[in-house]
Amino acid sequence: MTTKLTWPQILAWRLRRQFVSEPDAPDPVAVARRLCGVQTQVASSAQLAVALRSDKPDPGGIDQALWGDRTLAKTWIMRGTLHLVPSDELADFCAALGTLRFWEKGSWQRGHGVTADEIAAIIDAVPHALAQSASGAALTREELVDAVVAVTGDAHLREALTSGWGALLKPLSRLGELCYGPPRDGRVTFTSPRTWFPGWPAALPPHEEAGVRVARAFLGAHGPATPEMFDTWLFGGVAKKTVLKGWFRDLAPELTEVETDDGPPLLALTEHLDALAATRPSTEVHLLPGFDQYILGAPRGLAPLIPPPLKPKVSRQAGWISPVVVHEGRVAGVWEARNGHITVDLAAPVPQGPLEEAITRVRTLLP
Repeated sequence: MTTKLTWPQILAWRLRRQFVSEPDAPDPVAVARRLCGVQTQVASSAQLAVALRSDKPDPGGIDQALWGDRTLAKTWIMRGTLHLVPSDELADFCAALGTLRFWEKGSWQRGHGVTADEIAAIIDAVPHALAQSASGAALTREELVDAVVAVTGDAHLREALTSGWGALLKPLSRLGELCYGPPRDGRVTFTSPRTWFPGWPAALPPHEEAGVRVARAFLGAHGPATPEMFDTWLFGGVAKKTVLKGWFRDLAPELTEVETDDGPPLLALTEHLDALAATRPSTEVHLLPGFDQYILGAPRGLAPLIPPPLKPKVSRQAGWISPVVVHEGRVAGVWEARNGHITVDLAAPVPQGPLEEAITRVRTLLP
């Protein structure tokens, strides 16, 4: 028998599961683990996303987890974007994403001005360069480029590696060979997960196992969902179909199909069905930062979450995702902060009292 749920129920459940309705996460690692990563293309947005979900917001908590405890990793991962993920889960993300070797496509190579041999040389040289650095110390981009040229003897790679920010290093992040290291004098550094994280595996896990774990974690925060929604979140919608089908086939014993008030059937973790069915629609108002996982974990065309007239304001040019006002689980507008003052641009009625409370809470957490 198929379980029936409404979208207001699903969205209210997601708000609670993602520590929005109940902001009681103990630390940044718990937030990143539950959300399957926190996008950090804009560091201030990541800081706010974690703070809003935390029991006791700590402005230094992310840096401590990254550079002190090494329990968070910062690297290019989902959809090739910069994320914070628990360091003990990074290998699973790498194994799953490594099933799509985009850098082996001629169109990608031509677009980035390298040949197949040159990108292969970079992928081979970077781990050697990082391993040969003094005591495994992290290298700035300039130092890493110098080291790659020294290892390969190919001076042309210097131009290729410095012409576009990160593009030719992203394959290394997916292969589990590169992540961010501690900043030095305000500059980004890179290091090897192998030497940086205690307990890093000798080899990445089989993707057949890793992909199932990643899909299970995704459904635990962003479900119920379809395999296509998962693909959009993880790969940008370009996963190998046979790989995707294999992961969901292996996860099937843990899944139950649910129907909604509109759209295709969705898959939920069976263990969450009772909680989903018991969830009442949210009446709350929340302000969420730009690039928040509550938005990123769902397709931009999901009308129950983002009303179509609001989509251009939420999902803007160059992949920019605006800060949003959420009411009853649905995006009701966008907001921005300037000089400590928050202004909202609403497209739907929002109760004034709860809105002011949400604005005040965010204001206290802004730097």
